[in-house]
Amino acid sequence: MKRLMACLVLLLTCFGGAGAWAASGGTHQAQDVRVTILSTMLTDYGTLGEWGFAALVEVDGRRILFDTGGSPDVVLRNAEALKIDLSTVEDVVISHFHDDHTGGLLTLRKALMQKNPNALSRLYVGEGIFSPRYMKDGKSESANGFPALAKAYLETGGHIQQLSGPSEIATGAWLTGPVPRGHAETNWSPGLFVKSAAELVPDTLREDTSLVIATAQGVVIVTGCGHAGIMNIADDAKAMTGDARLYAVIGGIHLFAKPDAVLVETAARLKGLSYLFAAHCTGVEATFRLRELLGLDRRTAVVAAVGSSFTLGKGIDAGEIAGWVG
Repeated sequence: MKRLMACLVLLLTCFGGAGAWAASGGTHQAQDVRVTILSTMLTDYGTLGEWGFAALVEVDGRRILFDTGGSPDVVLRNAEALKIDLSTVEDVVISHFHDDHTGGLLTLRKALMQKNPNALSRLYVGEGIFSPRYMKDGKSESANGFPALAKAYLETGGHIQQLSGPSEIATGAWLTGPVPRGHAETNWSPGLFVKSAAELVPDTLREDTSLVIATAQGVVIVTGCGHAGIMNIADDAKAMTGDARLYAVIGGIHLFAKPDAVLVETAARLKGLSYLFAAHCTGVEATFRLRELLGLDRRTAVVAAVGSSFTLGKGIDAGEIAGWVG
């Protein structure tokens, strides 16, 4: 493992770096935004559901794959069923190391590069994703499979950019990198630890990265699990764009097991949100409770299904199954 990590550090030095960050101050805004769900638990006809997350994000013609699902071929098969050509997507984001977000990366890269060698050739990750994870005894390393996955990905000719802070990857579209955690949210499952100096500390998934899109209507956030905490992510998005208006939150925000008091506080911090397009680990009951607390309805706060989508200026197309459930 140490030898593998050393090799990755060397390779990442060539392709990495957080990039310069300057707040857009509202000057860079996306005009056309569409987000299509390709992996989550709820599924519409002809597609596959799983415990995982992936979404195709289209920003003014730039196409970005955000996470890659859990099973190796689910996103590939769902895209085919939905008649979505992913071979023109050259940017891929992995929000954090968990395998329900990384599982399809290699399958997709190898399949799509047969049509376009540059397909999924640029991979963005947050700093900390390569950190070894340990069980409580501090001796047995857990299965952080991402370093091995990254090595295999690099061997296909792909490039990895590791982000230590915000980076604008398309006009008005920012990756957060590790998010400042001003609110004491614990939106992750306990049990794993990382080494800090000479001691073990709980693994808070420091690398957790979201996509923030500045628009004339307000800020759109796409997140895989929201392990950094959606309140923290929202604060970071506001600081990054200079816009205090939250327009849409899309993806998993890991609230499925949280008590009502947390949902009440979360809704208070998301006040004014126009759309909640909740997938993966958000939880069905948590979504319905947030809908109530935020004053939204079944058109504007929806449990996402594979194939459902959000379009700036039009709202959520829930699909037949998600529309019926939501």
